[in-house]
Amino acid sequence: MTPTLVLVAHGTRNPRGVEMVAALADAVSTQIGTTRVAFVDVLGPSPAEVLRDTAGSAVVVPAFLASGYHVHTDVPREIADSAHTSVAVTRALGPDPVLAEVMVDRLRDAGWRSGDPIVLAAAGSSDARASEEHRRAAAMLADVARVPVRIGYVATSTPTVSDAVSTLRETGHTRVFVASYLLARGLFHNRLADAGADGVGEPLGVHAAIVDLVVARYREGVRSLGETSGAATEELSPARRR
Repeated sequence: MTPTLVLVAHGTRNPRGVEMVAALADAVSTQIGTTRVAFVDVLGPSPAEVLRDTAGSAVVVPAFLASGYHVHTDVPREIADSAHTSVAVTRALGPDPVLAEVMVDRLRDAGWRSGDPIVLAAAGSSDARASEEHRRAAAMLADVARVPVRIGYVATSTPTVSDAVSTLRETGHTRVFVASYLLARGLFHNRLADAGADGVGEPLGVHAAIVDLVVARYREGVRSLGETSGAATEELSPARRR
């Protein structure tokens, strides 16, 4: 039986955000088969609920752009609570060069031109590991866009997105754009309209490259399940026991 993919997202009360996650799962399912969605906050079902209802092996793909509290704490706790015995957890989606390329696509659609500096707008995290990953994401975006990129935070951490936009303007830049380092629409993305930028890119969303990235993470998880199963079989084989 092909392992089920469980796509774990944060959760939002914005219907468009929920629809986007569902659409991403649907697009992924056309390539790999059964794909289910779970949320760690705001709404359900939770990862534990989905896993309890999943027969056979499962691959959990955290649909997060940095490995903060939800990835390091919520996801492992939910898997433990589910008592499922055959689960592989993959890396989060970000940071990854693919995401930088998608952000540039979204920025171009918003009117960005080569040479315009960019603020990478992230939700923010109190986890130092996530902050380091945000810096890596900004460096990847700078490499692809070939312009200065500053980080601004929507909720946790500083500087705010507005402050980052202001700093770039103070250095003489007349046009500043914000790259939404968010997966889906919701409260955080809506706040970016008030950041004072000349344009704001759409969230990463259902982009063909994002679909391929989720599929790649899933296949990593499937390989991990196979290696674990193979090791267990080798330990129990008569040849090994002799």
